[in-house]
Amino acid sequence: MQLTHRLQIMQNSLVDIQPLTLNGISDGSPLVIAGPCSAETEQQTLDTARALSSVGVKVFRAGIWKPRTMPGGFEGVGNRGLPWLQRVKQETNMLVATEVATVEHVHAALDAGIDILWMGARTSANPFAMQDIADALQGHEEVTVLVKNPVNPDLDLWLGALQRIMGAGITRLGAVHRGFSSAGAHIYRNDPQWHIPFELRRLAPNMTILCDPSHIGGKREFVEPLSQIALDMVFDGLMIESHCDPDNALSDSAQQITPSTLGEMLGRLVIRSGLLIEDELSLLRQQIDDCDHELLAVLTRRMSVSREIGRYKRAHNLRVVQPARYQDMINARLEEADSLGLSSSFTQLVMQTIHEESVRQQLTLLSNDNDSSSDKS
Repeated sequence: MQLTHRLQIMQNSLVDIQPLTLNGISDGSPLVIAGPCSAETEQQTLDTARALSSVGVKVFRAGIWKPRTMPGGFEGVGNRGLPWLQRVKQETNMLVATEVATVEHVHAALDAGIDILWMGARTSANPFAMQDIADALQGHEEVTVLVKNPVNPDLDLWLGALQRIMGAGITRLGAVHRGFSSAGAHIYRNDPQWHIPFELRRLAPNMTILCDPSHIGGKREFVEPLSQIALDMVFDGLMIESHCDPDNALSDSAQQITPSTLGEMLGRLVIRSGLLIEDELSLLRQQIDDCDHELLAVLTRRMSVSREIGRYKRAHNLRVVQPARYQDMINARLEEADSLGLSSSFTQLVMQTIHEESVRQQLTLLSNDNDSSSDKS
């Protein structure tokens, strides 16, 4: 395909993408894709698939090639796992899905008759990799493709990944929200930042958008509440990791649930009607919640730094409160707040409260040190 023609296709609006229709799955019902993080053995793959089929799951997912953060971990069984997915398809009549990250993966999966290919967060963050995959998909308009959000919270990067796949002539296209990596301590493994998939929904109102609560939560106890949140919002379904023996899974064991647990969970989830995307108040409230989570994470990091400063002061016999430094900090923050449109009285109250907590934590360090000295004497 000529470059100019490809660019014209890529510039087509995502508004044109229609909801996915999959064989055996009724319109209007949330789409549920489930299966193990990794296909580890043929028996484990088949046992999990049969159990999932028995609780009504119609689409089976399993990783064949597993890009891991650190070398030396389980990186998937590779091509020898593809016949296992073929057996799942033959024995259960489920559709099968797997992740692809290279051109070689795409060719192998297509040759094996895999129904759904998805690109993971590391791949969607790499425009070169996405273009290579898009080029490999040329002429395979029949395949369904899902694109997970990039690891970092960049909507344009996500949109670019989707548009590259569109540029290959793929119209059976959907997105998967799996949260975003972030520094510091957080409740979830990946920060949901719900406002980003909300904006994607606004730009692509008809495109199928799924939520991956397994990767957002990082722990199996979060899967159900996150699934309910997703179904209460803008998502059309769920991609969930399920393993016949999750405690002994070779990858992501903490976030996988058994097929029976999944079946019970699906029975409890409430499918609500009449939740309009245009309900701007709900979307704005969710953005407030996201901001509050970010504030707490930032405050946690700030207090960690304050304790490090306290240790330094203790080691060098310095006073906890440095009045000149405190005044300079308050003046600088008030000036910055004014430029951002925040009231000086509000900003001063917030900064004073934060400073008081920092001082309290540093004094606690000194107090603990004094207690230890007394015990030794």
